[in-house]
Amino acid sequence: MATNITFHPGTVSYGERNELLKQCGATIWLTGLSASGKSTIATALEQHLLHLHKSAYRLDGDNIRFGLNKDLGFSPKDREENIRRISEVSLLFAASTTISITSFISPYKADRDFARELHAKHDPALPFIEVFVDASIEECERRDPKGLYKKAKAGEIKEFTGISAPYEAPEKAEIHIDADKTSVEKSVEIIAKYLVEKGVIQT
Repeated sequence: MATNITFHPGTVSYGERNELLKQCGATIWLTGLSASGKSTIATALEQHLLHLHKSAYRLDGDNIRFGLNKDLGFSPKDREENIRRISEVSLLFAASTTISITSFISPYKADRDFARELHAKHDPALPFIEVFVDASIEECERRDPKGLYKKAKAGEIKEFTGISAPYEAPEKAEIHIDADKTSVEKSVEIIAKYLVEKGVIQT
């Protein structure tokens, strides 16, 4: 851990930024099994928000591992660090009044709770919205665009969530999407409606 460093707080509060930029920052945290549809929903949601002229940016689990987290694997320890880093990054975006959209498996409840608490500590008014993209193992295996479930069952991928590694489903997510039955378009509609109801966006 670094020493001889000092945190320099800014002079503009989260609320003041919202007022000055006429937008509310927030983190929308999509969690669910691989192939549940998180990234597809996140991409469509980002596009929808941008068409509403809202500043929004998508942080995708795979994409982040090409850069910021390319040194991490999929062990429990590395998964924890992966989520710790993205929690910090999503907070930076949200605190700047951007709507941060993350799509990560984030299988452990403790890690998702850490992300939520990090936002609350920064500012209790900063929205952290957990979206559980709830798809059954059967549906994920049926989709399996990368062939990962097949490889995991064949023992070619170790510590694969849902097969050889656990997934702790959210118990009190702000939004619960039944991904087996809900289209991408309807999922975006559900999330957007929630954002309007909570005053995160105005249409």
